[in-house]
Amino acid sequence: MIAREVLAAYLDDTLSDVETAQVEQALRQHETLRRQLRGLLQERDRGEHSVGAVWRRNRLSCPSREQLGNYLLGVLEPGPHDYVEFHLRTIGCAFCQANLSDLEAQQQENTPQVQERRKRVFHSSAGLLRKK
Repeated sequence: MIAREVLAAYLDDTLSDVETAQVEQALRQHETLRRQLRGLLQERDRGEHSVGAVWRRNRLSCPSREQLGNYLLGVLEPGPHDYVEFHLRTIGCAFCQANLSDLEAQQQENTPQVQERRKRVFHSSAGLLRKK
């Protein structure tokens, strides 16, 4: 059976892909494990207020989306750059990796429709900026 700590890590999305798949498979097969997971969720909903719980729940160590975008563009100062690199590569934060993947996809979006939309927005905005 899967340990309570592993279920907590599953909820925090801190397991590897393989471990996550194992937990999900076990959840499909065992009602007792599903009850244990529901109980863990209820405990969290009651509001555990330890520093660690608040820290994890609010993702206080995660860089902002703006910082991730700046990291992607290569314009972060060395200190913040090193922290984002550590957070993504060493810690392996799945939340931030997904956020970064989304930003990368947006950056690569360069279809003719996107270029045309950018041009229309630029031209509509340029006239307003000249008037002021």
